[in-house]
Amino acid sequence: RQRQRFAGERISTNARMTNRHIQKHCQLDAETEALLEQAMAQHAFSARSYTRILKVARTIADLAGDERIRLEHVTEAIQYRSTERHYWR
Repeated sequence: RQRQRFAGERISTNARMTNRHIQKHCQLDAETEALLEQAMAQHAFSARSYTRILKVARTIADLAGDERIRLEHVTEAIQYRSTERHYWR
């Protein structure tokens, strides 16, 4: 999916997405956006964490074969981010 998505681009993976790519390929529905905003406030995630969560959620959605990022993809990405912060302090 990543190869198809970024055909003709200078990047080839979700990890390399710029803000422009994130806006285009990581659109969330209202419920999912609200969950992410709540997690951002609750865990005091930075803006950089926000983009990392979206990139990971995009990859999780790709692995699941989904075109759109769903609530469960963002939830899983948030769990990875929370775990990472816990172990790398």
